[in-house]
Amino acid sequence: MVSAKIKKRHADLCEQVELHNYRYYVLDDPLISDAEYDRLMKELMEIEHDHPELVIPESPTQRVGAKPLEEFPEVVHAVPMLSLSNAFDEDEMRAFDKRTREKLSVEEVEYAAETKLDGLAISLIYEHGRLVRGATRGDGYTGEDVTTNIRTINAIPLKLRGDFPDQAEIRGEVYMSKDGFKQLNEYQKKHDSKLFANPRNAAAGSLRQLDPSITARRPLLFYAYTLILPDGADYPGTQTEILGKIKHWGLPVSSETRAVKNLEGCFDYYAEMVEKRPRLGYEIDGVVFKVNKLAQQESLGYVSRAPRWAIAYKFPAEEAITRVKSIEVQVGRTGALTPVAKLDPVYVGGVTVTNATLHNEDEIRRKDVRAGDTVLVHRAGDVIPEVIRVVKEKRPKGTRPFSMPKTCPVCGSDIERTEGEAVVRCGAGLYCSAQQIQSIIHFASRRAMDIDGLGDKLVEQLVNTRLITNVADLYRLDREQLAALERMGDKSAENLINALEKSKKTTLSRFLYALGIREVGEATARMLADHFGNLEAISEAGIEALEAVTDIGPVVAQHIVHFFHEKHNIDVINKLRKAGIHWPDVKRLKRLPLKGKTFVITGTLESMKRDEAKDKLQALGARVSGSVSAKTDYVIVGSEPGSKAEKAKQLGVKMINESEFMALLNQ
Repeated sequence: MVSAKIKKRHADLCEQVELHNYRYYVLDDPLISDAEYDRLMKELMEIEHDHPELVIPESPTQRVGAKPLEEFPEVVHAVPMLSLSNAFDEDEMRAFDKRTREKLSVEEVEYAAETKLDGLAISLIYEHGRLVRGATRGDGYTGEDVTTNIRTINAIPLKLRGDFPDQAEIRGEVYMSKDGFKQLNEYQKKHDSKLFANPRNAAAGSLRQLDPSITARRPLLFYAYTLILPDGADYPGTQTEILGKIKHWGLPVSSETRAVKNLEGCFDYYAEMVEKRPRLGYEIDGVVFKVNKLAQQESLGYVSRAPRWAIAYKFPAEEAITRVKSIEVQVGRTGALTPVAKLDPVYVGGVTVTNATLHNEDEIRRKDVRAGDTVLVHRAGDVIPEVIRVVKEKRPKGTRPFSMPKTCPVCGSDIERTEGEAVVRCGAGLYCSAQQIQSIIHFASRRAMDIDGLGDKLVEQLVNTRLITNVADLYRLDREQLAALERMGDKSAENLINALEKSKKTTLSRFLYALGIREVGEATARMLADHFGNLEAISEAGIEALEAVTDIGPVVAQHIVHFFHEKHNIDVINKLRKAGIHWPDVKRLKRLPLKGKTFVITGTLESMKRDEAKDKLQALGARVSGSVSAKTDYVIVGSEPGSKAEKAKQLGVKMINESEFMALLNQ
């Protein structure tokens, strides 16, 4: 039995340690010395060692101690973690401000001004005030579950303070201070370990350690910058009020954040941060301006993968002079051929640079960059090293102008240059080894061939072990080969073989989308299937015939023609069909009865999966949205509907049940 006195002391110590974490990390106003803090923590650990029954998940001692992971599970973000548009000069900022004022029909705008930390974007999920998940941004839609490692960061509270909501997602940046980065590299050097190039790489590498005890030893910090609450929850009125609330709950926010008036206020803040940047204790690569009023943010909405109401104003890049040793052409995951200058190592913007992009053929000719040249290099946006210009006075005799290869340097296939574009590409997307991993991952994805169990890491393993070189090879795999792979086993191998067999029965539109033809997304693939009816007709169609399809212009038509004229791609398609991939004949629609209508689906449908319902609606011309608004025409309500049904009721949007939905499909 634990005495009441020890229980009380344990509770007091937990409360004191968390208070001092809050004072140190959030308020930047510690009440005690580091030595006194260490004494309190030591006493707490001794009590829990003697009385393990007192240990609770929220105890400050539980930030370390979990077993190392084998891999990070994937996390799908309920709300995508979008990127920000960038501005690199005052003209781009003026254009952003003008667009914002015009769309809002106002003369003045108040912005929330924040420093842009050079760290790793993180999503934190709190339920009933307790931290239940931490995830990386990933590609914006799917990240990695790094909860165990997040719990080791003292700046992130395991339990919120004050009047917190039942559910909250707080997003921010995990970073490393300049001093912390210096200390870490000194430690690495002392132990003959790899040195980190910059604080951002150090923070990212530390957070993605499979052993959380390693993460715990790294000097990681955190700043929060936004809040997401469940549908229907009451938000504060402004971005700056959101940050105040987050700080009240116990999470650190940047002390440099404040509201500024109009474009002049933005420029003043930017100039202040440029001047202050060297004295800050952490790296920033620019500042962020967000329309402060949330109601105005909602009115402005989003474009592509970025909000219209925010922009990152990047700092000028740092520059250095070095020599071009050679020029090589690299083939990217999408087939783009990029000339790259191999440089004598040079230190630029806190990083040792050995490569710099030359962008494309037009750019390399304009700058006339040659092997042997002395060049001025900078890091565009403090991220991508770039050759700015040649110091021609130092050009050695005998240099030759650079020319792009006529065929892909990796697979030898023909290269494609679309009229009006500067980039040249390898057209053998299904065949080229430089593109193979990405093309296979896309081919297997849920909205394409839907091969369950074939994740990114397994694809990489299959390619690296040379078991597959293109998507057709997937259907030649057998159980023995798969079971012999690391982390597979007989059951996993059998499941994947079954998934591959199941995927052979598909639809023409899914197959077209799976091929990864440039700019042919799901909607375009569906239009092609509905218009032509079979793959042969599509593969033989010319530019004019393709342009006759709804929403297909000359550029997309050219991509399609080039793809099907590449012999390597046809070889892979023939192998796929020989392996048994098939689809039913396409009913070529003469009309689109639901064209112009917007649908939202909520709850569980009994007769079909939600993806299938979405496919059927889109095939009839409808648009399927993930959120309800006044512009929504119908909300399809299944069993156990969510908050979307409530919102539809509030907005007066027509709601239909599953039987009414089926009748609509069959009309």
